[in-house]
Amino acid sequence: MALEERARSCLLRFRHRLEQDIKPSYLMDHMISDGVMTVDEEEKIRTKDQSAALLELLLMKDNRAYISFYNSLIKESYDDLAHLLREDLPSIFCEAHKSSSDSATSYVQTVLSEGGVPQRPVVFVSRPELVNRVREKLYWLQKDPGWVTVFGMAGSGKSVLTAEAVRHHGLIEGEYHLSLLILDDIWDSTVLKAFDIHCRILLTTRNRSLTDSVSGAKYEVGVQSGLDENKGLEILALYTKMKPHGLPEEARSIVRECKGSPLVVSLIGALLKDNPNRWCYYLRQLQQKQFKRIRKSSSYDYDALDQAMAASIEVLPDEHRELYKDLTVLEKDIKIPAKVLSVLWDLEPEEVEDILQEFVDKSLLFVDSHHKPYLYYLHDLQLDFLVEQNRTQLESLHSKVVRQYQQHYRDGPPTSGDEECLYWIRFLTYHMAKANLSQELYSLMFSLDWVSTKSQIMGPAHLINDYVEYGSILDKEFQEFLSQNGHQLEERPFPDVVQLALSQPHNSEVYRQARLQAQDRTSTGKLYFDLVNKSGVENLSRLVIHPHQGSIYSACFSHDGTKIASCGASKTLKVFKSTSGEKLTEIQAHDDEVLCCAFSPDDHLLATCSTDRKIKVSGPQVLYQVFEEEHEEQINHCQFTNTTKRLLLATCSNDDCMNVKLWNLNKPSSQNTMFGHFAPVSHCCFSPDDSYLSTSSNDGTIKLFQVSSANEWKTINVRDLVAENDEEVLVKCSTWTGDGKLVICAVRNAVLVFDVETSEMLLEIRTSRLSTVQYCDACPTTNLLAIAFSNYTLELWDLEANKKMADCSGHLSWVQRVQFSPDGSQLLSCSDDQTVRVSLWETNKVHTSSAICLKRDSNVLFNGEEIVVSAADNCNRLQVRCKKNLHKNNVGCLFEVLELPSGKLLANLLGHTKTVLHCQFSQNGQTLITSSEDTTIRVWRWQSGECKVLQGHKEQVRCFSLLSNSPNESRLLSWSFDGTVKVWDTETGEKLQDIEAHRGTILGCHVSPDGCLFATTSADKTAKLWHCESWQCAYTLNGHQDCVRSCRFSWDSQRLATGDDNGEIRLWSVKDGSLLKICCPDSKDGMDSLHGGWVTDLHFSPDNSLLVSTGGYIKWWNVEKGEALQTFYPTGSALKKVHVSSDFSTFVTIDNIGILYILQRVA
Repeated sequence: MALEERARSCLLRFRHRLEQDIKPSYLMDHMISDGVMTVDEEEKIRTKDQSAALLELLLMKDNRAYISFYNSLIKESYDDLAHLLREDLPSIFCEAHKSSSDSATSYVQTVLSEGGVPQRPVVFVSRPELVNRVREKLYWLQKDPGWVTVFGMAGSGKSVLTAEAVRHHGLIEGEYHLSLLILDDIWDSTVLKAFDIHCRILLTTRNRSLTDSVSGAKYEVGVQSGLDENKGLEILALYTKMKPHGLPEEARSIVRECKGSPLVVSLIGALLKDNPNRWCYYLRQLQQKQFKRIRKSSSYDYDALDQAMAASIEVLPDEHRELYKDLTVLEKDIKIPAKVLSVLWDLEPEEVEDILQEFVDKSLLFVDSHHKPYLYYLHDLQLDFLVEQNRTQLESLHSKVVRQYQQHYRDGPPTSGDEECLYWIRFLTYHMAKANLSQELYSLMFSLDWVSTKSQIMGPAHLINDYVEYGSILDKEFQEFLSQNGHQLEERPFPDVVQLALSQPHNSEVYRQARLQAQDRTSTGKLYFDLVNKSGVENLSRLVIHPHQGSIYSACFSHDGTKIASCGASKTLKVFKSTSGEKLTEIQAHDDEVLCCAFSPDDHLLATCSTDRKIKVSGPQVLYQVFEEEHEEQINHCQFTNTTKRLLLATCSNDDCMNVKLWNLNKPSSQNTMFGHFAPVSHCCFSPDDSYLSTSSNDGTIKLFQVSSANEWKTINVRDLVAENDEEVLVKCSTWTGDGKLVICAVRNAVLVFDVETSEMLLEIRTSRLSTVQYCDACPTTNLLAIAFSNYTLELWDLEANKKMADCSGHLSWVQRVQFSPDGSQLLSCSDDQTVRVSLWETNKVHTSSAICLKRDSNVLFNGEEIVVSAADNCNRLQVRCKKNLHKNNVGCLFEVLELPSGKLLANLLGHTKTVLHCQFSQNGQTLITSSEDTTIRVWRWQSGECKVLQGHKEQVRCFSLLSNSPNESRLLSWSFDGTVKVWDTETGEKLQDIEAHRGTILGCHVSPDGCLFATTSADKTAKLWHCESWQCAYTLNGHQDCVRSCRFSWDSQRLATGDDNGEIRLWSVKDGSLLKICCPDSKDGMDSLHGGWVTDLHFSPDNSLLVSTGGYIKWWNVEKGEALQTFYPTGSALKKVHVSSDFSTFVTIDNIGILYILQRVA
């Protein structure tokens, strides 16, 4: 067989390119193995210009040689060259019967023609998998009579597939040939009975149950309802006589709107053949569901698509036709259980299942039988048809759904968590909105009970989407509440929504409902706490703007920090002032979604890239440059160099091979292609000095390329560090620290930090959330790292301390991108939530090196309804804050920063050589005791300056305690990192006892209220009880799996609570040292500690029935049961201490970002 003309033309067209790049010796080895080249031919080629000679030989050979050459290119990693040849590969038909003569082939054609088998359509696209399945079923029948049913919905290509299946030598001439009867498009089982003549029968139908009425062997082949996108494009290309890659941009949209239906794609292709300039017109018709205007240009039995769809429905009984109409209300791609329709139709589930099976049998409905119970769904075209047919009745159909639900669930929503429950909880609001039941939707959405139920069953995403979707008929209060707390609704155990809502402004509807419910529930023993200083708890978000209709995929600062550019699903690029959000520029950037935007280093140009496979560079109000043709898949990311010294633009794409490119804006094509990745590349990033480009790929690696040469410098194999077995690992992005020494990447639910020179992993940051990392960005001026998550939040981490600094909530969906401003003072984030917000976070509020905020070490004076808080700030100033009228919830009740009654310095006590860690006055106020990192304790007569130095500890003394509150008590208990406890007489300075208490650092100590015992906790994972008289150890308390950091006796001195760094709290009997309870042992979230961090402080209520603890958040516990009663989540984390009023009604703490919280128990 001679080489096909299109293959020959392809070789000639790309001959020069092939001759330049290939190494023939490797390719010829493969071709000799394939039997398309001889050793003699290889030797002749070796004596000439090998590349040119090989191509000359190929042009004289056949199709098999072309295919072998193509495969050789693939094997030798010439993917880019192979891609050039791929579209013109010759068609090689089945050669299973090579012995068949030309006369035999003619005989087969005659048989098929005389048997009425239609010829291939003018435009034919192969679907070999389905064709082979039909042939396989016919083969199984062999010489026995029987039935093979090819079934599928209207327009799925059943008849063409069946005709192609019988176009085969073996079925006509084979040894098992038996008469084959083909029945096409059968609707009625009586037809089958008439043709039941004991031969092989192949039939096509929309009703798969037809053969139930006949006997014999039976086999089925289901034809899926849609082609993949490439097959659809191939059909359009054949009709319009174009290459698939040369089709206009509307072609992909048309195939998507056709849902891959062979019939619809062919109808559109035939129309375009006669009207090649109507791509936009026919796309609009499809989008507007104008099926009647899409008329046939083929031999199909129905004049228009709507007639083909209607014919299937007309055969239903009248009552079932009405029930089928009810399916109009379903959402696309949603599968429902029969129980939902049982509620809608008010029928028994078994009866509903029978009706649904009838729809399935007639290809009017699809069933997912792999799921128990079965789930049912409509094809998109079927649903589009129903919506078009019943457009005037949509509101009443949705109203019927709501009324039936309200009747069935009059006592409250379902909470079982099964498929029926999930459907109602997810889609009830959708049906209410479509039914225009605005008041009922408003009442439902403004119910904290609904918020709690839906969040607990489905998580916050669907709930938040409801507020976004129906925001036009709702006010913003509940939406803002969820924007700040949505990420908390993913916590397990599920948080108390009422408690979360008590942090909302006092004049909001959210707070009003929460306050009423809290007051009502306290009568049943529930605990609730009102945040009384709401105005002091600042939101870190400084500016929120809504630039686009649709998801935002990228947002970036200009280099001077004055502007923000954003882009996304709206296909537009917009530029705003960073201070006010005022829009400066709007450009219709691309014909499809815009995935990334970037400022040039001088801010004069903006680059964008898109799923339309184009790169555009725009200047002020003008398009500067367009790069197309080179990337063949969507372009994921673009970035300019950081300086103008050598201005380049880097892009990366989903191409298999040529997926990273560098562009010089003065050249029409790319300057360099960087080879190395053989999977899509999602992100690229220049190093701060522009020497290197880091790329992140779906192949599980980061590659660093030298920008000057475009050569690969090194590969960091991330996959080997995080994957087990052969799991796929997608590296989403990479970022460089400001000094260029570290490169950081996002992968799965972690961020990995690598040394650039050694490729060694230095740090792994795993999120405490069960969500994936979407993006990360390193601050150019500080140690901060911003991490964006799929659970709608940002986290800010200090890389040097390996410590999370803050959670930044506010977005309503996945946070797609984060970027620090060039000076590091602000952080921009963008999300694909449909409110579409770009938020600016003031980073100086969360970074310890620059924030002006309160420190967590503080003291509190409770005086009736007045609270005075004193705490140092990080500017070494003492702030005293006063809050009065705690029980009045008026907005004007604010904290005041007060001057001390006198600014006079009373004493300046010098002596410690290192940081003073703790200080305390004696009861009479005449003595001040201090401890320090310098290992000493000092007892000052502060008025005279006289000082006694208590020396003996070998490491820092973080704290101490007087053994009783008696004014005459002079004994002091101190503990240190050296593992010892010492007892001192403060009057004489004498050391009374020296106790080797633990093998590790002592982290906490507490004296019992009756003064008989004291407890110590240690890094050695134990706690110990000691007698105050004999100084002997009474009990060693074992069981903690991590450092035991805190302890507290109950007021009756009968119990001891201990807390560890894993977040676990244990309750012990002081009498015999036995374990009484482990608080919440089964509540650990997969990535989190029990308490969101170390348990740092513990306090019992006066009646010893309740316990409060601090860690990542504040928790209140039932002491007898060991159960958590309530949780308060601060804006920051790492709470160090909580101050508790004597009546256990008021709680004061400061988080790690300096925010003060005063919580008042709701009575």
